[in-house]
Amino acid sequence: MTTTATREQATAKRSNRPDMSLRTVWWFMALTFGLGWGIMSTLVLFTDQIESIFGEVSGTNPVFILAVWTPAIAGIALVWRHYGRKGVASYLRRVTLWRMPSPWWLFLLLGIPAVKYLGAAFNGTAGDFPFSPWYALLPALGIALIIGPVEEVGWRGFALPVLQRRFAPLGASLVLGAFWGLWHAPAFLMSGTPQSGWIFAPYVLGVLALSVIVTPLFNAAQGSILMAALFHFQMNGPAWPDAQPWENYLFALVAVVIVVINRKAMLTRDGAVTDVLMPATSTQNTGRHPLSRQTAETPSR
Repeated sequence: MTTTATREQATAKRSNRPDMSLRTVWWFMALTFGLGWGIMSTLVLFTDQIESIFGEVSGTNPVFILAVWTPAIAGIALVWRHYGRKGVASYLRRVTLWRMPSPWWLFLLLGIPAVKYLGAAFNGTAGDFPFSPWYALLPALGIALIIGPVEEVGWRGFALPVLQRRFAPLGASLVLGAFWGLWHAPAFLMSGTPQSGWIFAPYVLGVLALSVIVTPLFNAAQGSILMAALFHFQMNGPAWPDAQPWENYLFALVAVVIVVINRKAMLTRDGAVTDVLMPATSTQNTGRHPLSRQTAETPSR
């Protein structure tokens, strides 16, 4: 049976382009950090000039949004280089993968808010709701949906599958999480960003934990970019009360529990999704993909 990795090699060969390897991930990181840090450094160094044109540095500033989107830009650029325009279309079609075992859906929809509120309870902020009137939340939800989650087109959509060709999911998660956390460092230097009020060390712990948590969810969803984006959206949900820094410690505990429960899936590559392009055949009605070695993992396995 032809695997997707083999099909991707054939696609690259037909278009006279190089196939992807682990080195491609380092190119992805170079592009992501070069573009992202370059834009964010410009925001730090020329804040007054940029704010005079685009408004204050915040989640709605177009320059800030462009910086946030650089992982997606890097991923799309590298897929274009290796597989051409049709490859990019195939890559982005992974946004349509939506089936996932129900325990993961429950964790995504209810588990993440529960951890957020528990962390806020430790902070004494569990009763806070930052919007008045309540419907002011609606545009904030739209903004949150189109900013941070777009990162996942690059981080989980591109880098994670390629890393899982070499590393077990736990190792791939930690490598990617370290880069993911470091990439956000300039945001701690900008007033107007959520990170400007946070402590960096607990944040990095939380990012590593989240990277570990989202990986088995991503694999259980057959490499769905959509599920990774929804996970990111839930983490950035504007309706949740402030739970920093406690949420980082709680999600670290959740990550340990998930690794222990899913230790076979996390410590071996047998269930790792390595597809960058949308597989040629999909069994969305069964939740399993025939061209991947992935079997539908659940948190209760």
